[in-house]
Amino acid sequence: MSTVTASTSSSLGAAASLRRLYFVRFGFALVWAGLLAATASGLGPVSVALLVLYPLFDGVAAIVDARSSKATGPALGLYANIVISWATAVGLAFAAGSGIPAVLRVWGAWAVVSGLLQLAVGVIRRHLGGGHWPMIVSGAISTVAGTSFVLQAAQESASLVSLAGYATLGGLFFLASALRLGRVTR
Repeated sequence: MSTVTASTSSSLGAAASLRRLYFVRFGFALVWAGLLAATASGLGPVSVALLVLYPLFDGVAAIVDARSSKATGPALGLYANIVISWATAVGLAFAAGSGIPAVLRVWGAWAVVSGLLQLAVGVIRRHLGGGHWPMIVSGAISTVAGTSFVLQAAQESASLVSLAGYATLGGLFFLASALRLGRVTR
């Protein structure tokens, strides 16, 4: 009986921690998207800094996520996401020197890989309640969006504005997960 109680308590604690993290990720995504949209006309110092900041923040969030949810299962997908996100930040810093199409290719590849990882982590965590279904859907959408960024890079009208929309949608999925996890923690 105490094993079940400890397991339930651990799952509730992880759900509460993830809920707080998802609210932070929602807020960050909205602010970041607004700032990028305001500077998306070209690759200046502010837009490049924002582009590099997003995957760095994603990696830090994955560290927080992995630490807060150790008791709920393996975090291998989260550790992979940390490495991929931070490698993407470096890749974006270099790609910015080559122009918007190069940035879109790097961002697109990251969106595909991290989307697949997010989808896998969401499926593994679905036992925490309904809070991870939005993450599963978001992972699938990220994979499709990443492909569209790579395709957009080949067009003359390549723009960073679509990345702001991507971040906004991702933020909304984090908000949906946070709200759904709120039911689990009650």
